[in-house]
Amino acid sequence: MATTIKDIAEKAGVSIATVSRVLNYDSTLSVTEETKKRIFKTAEELDYKKRKPKTGATQRIAFLHWGTESEELSDIYYMAIRVGIEERAEHHNIQLLKYLKEDFLNIPKDIDGIVIVGHIFDDQLNQLKRITKNIVIIDSFYEVDGIDTVQIDFKKVTKKVLDHFIDRGHKKIGFIGGYETFHNTADPIEDKREKYFRSYLKKKKMLNEDYIFIDGFSADSGYLQMKRAIETLKTDLPTAFYIGNDPLAIGALRALHEAGIEVPNRVSVIGVDDISISKFVYPALSTVRIETELLGETAIDLVMERILTERKVAKKVYIDTSLIIRDSSN
Repeated sequence: MATTIKDIAEKAGVSIATVSRVLNYDSTLSVTEETKKRIFKTAEELDYKKRKPKTGATQRIAFLHWGTESEELSDIYYMAIRVGIEERAEHHNIQLLKYLKEDFLNIPKDIDGIVIVGHIFDDQLNQLKRITKNIVIIDSFYEVDGIDTVQIDFKKVTKKVLDHFIDRGHKKIGFIGGYETFHNTADPIEDKREKYFRSYLKKKKMLNEDYIFIDGFSADSGYLQMKRAIETLKTDLPTAFYIGNDPLAIGALRALHEAGIEVPNRVSVIGVDDISISKFVYPALSTVRIETELLGETAIDLVMERILTERKVAKKVYIDTSLIIRDSSN
């Protein structure tokens, strides 16, 4: 039986991923020279023959994206993920084939792996599994068994934001968010941030459905939703708002400013993403920093590891986040 990377890892006393990266001369890997020598020596002793990619010079990875580059402008979160995927693919000398989700049937049968951004429906995923088992999903809305995923723990993110508000004495907390929709689908999907906002404040006996406003994810939507909140709630307007992403929050800040409502003295605002402009708006936006490019980079690393090591057990990787308090919240 041919020697595998797993055999080398077990004998050398290191992880499969470390063996794979050393044997592929990954310059970003930080291991000692002693470890590298041990891995190469073990590979030689076991007469390891490096498996060549199917296409010779490169691996071919299909990238299934949620929208076009122009559509990404409404939500920079997905643009940053795409940039991470593209840069990491270039680092690995991968041929990246890009498809919109509605075009998933056009993916060639001889593809080496697939990276999917966002939710994909079960019937679509089952068809893709028949093409390859080397699939990674970034930021899936639901748990996916048997498939590698790279995710943000939005339950933890939401708790972090709400605990910050509660610790500072806020009793009326609102939420502005958006629905995720996909091409050729009628029913919107509830966002995780909205889901965990409801469940956490319900557990705290602080949930008020009148304080929840849901529409799109753009800055225009944030502006209109906050205007609606101001007009409908009047003096009952919450003293704090958890807002689903930074573009929404930036639009909401404009509506509060136009209404003469002081931020953060009357209303505190915290967004999600920490896009580059967030620190330059007035007042500077408090937000949860998400390492969006790292999401894309990690997905490429995972699919490459699965291809090279023929790993069968799925991995679920969570990328950490941090709460950044600026001038829009107290």
